[in-house]
Order: sequence, then structure tokens, then C-alpha cells
Amino acid sequence: LDDCSLLSYYSATVLIPKPRSTATIPKSKRKDKLHDRICAHIISIHSFVMFKVIASFCAFAAIAVSGLNLENGSRRAFISKSCAAAAAGVFTAAAGSIAGNQPAFADLPGTGAKAPRFELPNSKGEGLTSLESLTKSGKWTVLYFYPGAFTQGCTLEARGFQKDIDEYRKLNTQIVGVSVDPVEKNAVFCQKESLDFYMLSDSGGLVSKLYGSALSVPGIGTFSNRQTYIIDPDGNLKWVFLDVESKVTRHSGEVLSKLKELVA
Repeated sequence: LDDCSLLSYYSATVLIPKPRSTATIPKSKRKDKLHDRICAHIISIHSFVMFKVIASFCAFAAIAVSGLNLENGSRRAFISKSCAAAAAGVFTAAAGSIAGNQPAFADLPGTGAKAPRFELPNSKGEGLTSLESLTKSGKWTVLYFYPGAFTQGCTLEARGFQKDIDEYRKLNTQIVGVSVDPVEKNAVFCQKESLDFYMLSDSGGLVSKLYGSALSVPGIGTFSNRQTYIIDPDGNLKWVFLDVESKVTRHSGEVLSKLKELVA
């Protein structure tokens, strides 16, 4: 939807609220779904003017709330609280992004150096996966961070990697995703999308911070910004993709092209 459509929907659903029942939607489900949808619409701030981002996000927050069938009182309360929190987070992130086109709130690790070490639970149900366990296979690794399973952008990104999985195998490369989502959610996502790769659960975003991919929004929490890292078989960080959100549907092809240069 464009901004005009979003704001029109905001006016129709929030400024003129309709009484609706929340009995059929558990609170935990509403909260989880709201978190996913908010994450999907605030992760890309690098190339937008701050006012446009804030206006679009406020409109989206209204859509998310009305779509979750919140009652009138809670809907109005949430709009006031979340829009203020979102505006603060977006202003802070946008300021850092505009200054140097770098991820907000964290420092990027340098290419050519050792990739930050980690050990996280995987969606395969096989315990923990570490950087060492990935590199000891002698393969290149595409480690991609994403905001949340089942959101539109993350689904498209995963499908892109899956579509090109045979090309990655030819380049002796494995795909591994990382998000703050719980193991169970990532497992269901992988199963639903029939993915031949798995995800790691970075609860709390500690590994995301090590990789300069953590984005913290006041009032909402910390999640992984959409960024991709290429790591060689020796555990060295060879390339970082920052502007993924604006070209998520063709991102896999971009990664493949860079891999071919690096592997050659």
C-alpha cells in the first residue's frame, strides 16, 4: 500500500472506530502477531526521510491494531503509546543511518577479520549450532539476519534462498538464518516453507549485536535487522550486505554473484 492508502485506512479504522470483539483471538496470539507485523514495517530506515517513515509507521500501527480486532479503548491507548515509542526509535535509528548508512545501535564487524563467534539453538531440534560447527565442514556460510518468521519480507527472502539452493551447493555454501524468534516458531516456519536450510534463535539479540544487526526500539524490544554476512571456511568475514530490505526479492541473486567472485 502507498502512504495515501495507509492513511485513508487509518482514518476509517481508527478515527472512526467500530466496536469489535476480541474473544476469539487469545491475547498472546494478538501480541505475537502484532510484534511480527511491526517488525516487518520498521526494519528499513536507511533510505527514507524521517518524517515519511514516522508517518507510514503510525499508519501501519493503526492497521495492525484494527486488524487484530482490539476493542475501542485499548485501540486508542495503543495508538498513543506505540506511535510515540516508534517515533522515538525511528528518529534515533534514522539519525545514525543518515550519518553513515550504518546499522543503528551497533558496530559492524570488519570484513577480513574473524567473524564473531556464537552458539545458538537451531530449528532442527538438534541442540546448539556454533560458528565452529559451521566452518569445520569446510563450506562457505551465508549467515543472514531477519526480523521475524512469517512476515512478508522474511518469507520472500527465505523463498529466494530456497529457490537458489542448488546454486549455493555448487559453490560449496550453506545457508543459515538468524532471528530473535523462538526455536519452535522458526521450526514451524522452515517446515511450512519447505526450506532445505535451518534457522538459529538469537533470544535477546546478543549475537545480532555482535554482528551489528541488532535494532532496539523503545517500547517494543530488540530484533535482528535484515542484513547478510558471507563467511569463508576459515571463519573470516568476507562480505556484508546492509541494504537488503529495498531489494529483498532479488537479494539471493545478489549474494550468489558476490559468492562467485569470492570463491573464484
